[in-house]
Amino acid sequence: MQDYQLQQARVYTDFSGLNALKNGARDDKQAALEEVARQFESIFLSEMLKSMRKAGDVLAEGNYLNSSQSEFYRDMFDSQMSLTMSGGQGTGLADALVRQLGKDIPGIDKEGALLASHKTALADYERSIPPLSPRLPERVEEVSEVEVDKNPAASPEAQKMPEQFDSPEHFVRTLLPVAESISADTGIDPKLMVAQAALETGWGKHMIRGDGSQHSYNLFGIKADSRWEGDAVTITTTEFREGVPMKERADFRAYPDYESSFRDYVSFLESNPRYRDVLASADQPEVFARKLQEAGYATDPQYGEKINRIMNRDSLMTLSMSNGAGE
Repeated sequence: MQDYQLQQARVYTDFSGLNALKNGARDDKQAALEEVARQFESIFLSEMLKSMRKAGDVLAEGNYLNSSQSEFYRDMFDSQMSLTMSGGQGTGLADALVRQLGKDIPGIDKEGALLASHKTALADYERSIPPLSPRLPERVEEVSEVEVDKNPAASPEAQKMPEQFDSPEHFVRTLLPVAESISADTGIDPKLMVAQAALETGWGKHMIRGDGSQHSYNLFGIKADSRWEGDAVTITTTEFREGVPMKERADFRAYPDYESSFRDYVSFLESNPRYRDVLASADQPEVFARKLQEAGYATDPQYGEKINRIMNRDSLMTLSMSNGAGE
């Protein structure tokens, strides 16, 4: 800490010394603390000299030797004088700071002496890794069992979703909890999402499957256009062209599970500017359904009305209330 560059930190016009002080603090924190304390004492002395000068400026009014240039050089002199004064015995402020702040430096005792635990380089730190406990695997299993007990939906059995549904009640009971978890993040009514999925899939009895009978888990009839980079299945579908139903071959998005279909449905709406007004009505499910059809989500002119009819069915309303939806 006594090299030439650090000595230059005591010349207020040389900033390279301050940079050397910063770098030196990594190797010798105690010496760096002492130098910073001296720098702080010099600032204190500089402010004291500045206040004294201001008190004497009243007597210097009208003096032809008093000018902005002379004040500039006087301030330079005072700044250097404050550094020089703090470099010697000073006022004792630096020593007090060292005693007070030195207690917080790791590896330094109250007197500023280095302790055996003092570390100056990376090599001084312990680098060995403690051995793993042989009981770690069974402890992991215990944590997994506790997690399943607290959250039954996390169990492997709960993750098994049917590819076909026996009834509308079975469809709602299976997919409504998934829709509720998505709704918590998006604000879209879970009953509306289940109702739209029921319309698109015929309550799960007409799920989209590829020519090879591969399951798509596509609940919302979203097609695989050029923006889609995932898996897809090709089927024959009915589209309305100028009010006339027509059979067409089309590619539809394929997902690994139903939750992925719900999430992609929300992402599909959020990424398309034409559905911005639809999402603004998320807290009004019946308006949402109508605007969804007006925005061109489907070619069926009765699409929004059909969603609302399904959403207001007694079976969907009863099951959603028993699951706590809308609370």
